Amino acid sequence: MADDDKNKPPRERRGWLSRIAPGVRKLVTRRETPDNLWIKCPDTGEMIYRADLEAALWVTPAGRHMRIRPSLRFAYTFDGGRFQALALPRTPDDPLGFDYGKQSYRASLAAARKDTGLADAMAAGFGEIGGVPAVVLVQDFSFMGGSLGAAAGEAFITAAEDAVRREAPLVVFSASGGARMQEGALALMQMARTTVAIQRLRKPHLPYVVVLTDPTAGGVTASYAMLGDVQLAEPGATIAFTGRRVIEDTIRETLPSDFQTAEFLAEHGMVDLVVARKDLPRVLTSILRTLMMGRSRLTAA
Repeated sequence: MADDDKNKPPRERRGWLSRIAPGVRKLVTRRETPDNLWIKCPDTGEMIYRADLEAALWVTPAGRHMRIRPSLRFAYTFDGGRFQALALPRTPDDPLGFDYGKQSYRASLAAARKDTGLADAMAAGFGEIGGVPAVVLVQDFSFMGGSLGAAAGEAFITAAEDAVRREAPLVVFSASGGARMQEGALALMQMARTTVAIQRLRKPHLPYVVVLTDPTAGGVTASYAMLGDVQLAEPGATIAFTGRRVIEDTIRETLPSDFQTAEFLAEHGMVDLVVARKDLPRVLTSILRTLMMGRSRLTAA
């Protein structure tokens, strides 16, 4: 073989269609398939078409109520999905200068903000539920496990104060692994601060309704998540203070298989009603209309 031939680039491999009609490749583009077109059911392993799951409000055929973001929660809860987002205060990042080796707290916050588009684990909005003006606060588990820190505490207090100002009920959708360890005692203080905020709702007799979603645990369960006038829960939601294994190791007994589920808590009186996601707007409407009976409806911004 001549030296010139050795230096030539390898011949491009082309399909038969490109060989007989060179220009056709430019006319036909390859269809890209989204990576998340199919979602795997965590219970059965079944692959579910994403469009079908969206139409079912992210509830699988097996009945698993999958975790959803605040934007969807607002869309499913408010009439026609219409609401006014509430501006929430910003708090100092990393007040304790917490560093846990591989990644700083500031870096974790930056990554969570990039992934979720939220400043922290809470989002709030004002709109109508069944024609009843209400403030709704949603905890996002996607943001560092929905952990309760100073920013989340400030968001809760802001939402409660807004509800008092508007003379409207406050509805909270909880989803959290507990207090944020990177803020230490400052995070634990939010348990007391949110409890005080709830007492401000009590004085003008404004309803405070909690919807426990999967999961709700730790200091959130030990504070505002269990102080509602009415306690609702989505089916199958894990609701606990501490982990199952820790309890079993402590008491040296095997707990029931459905322990720490919404259904178990409803059976034992800690939850008033377990409500499927599709029925939540109707149930909330009934509760809020009853509890707000006789009050003027204020919708001013």
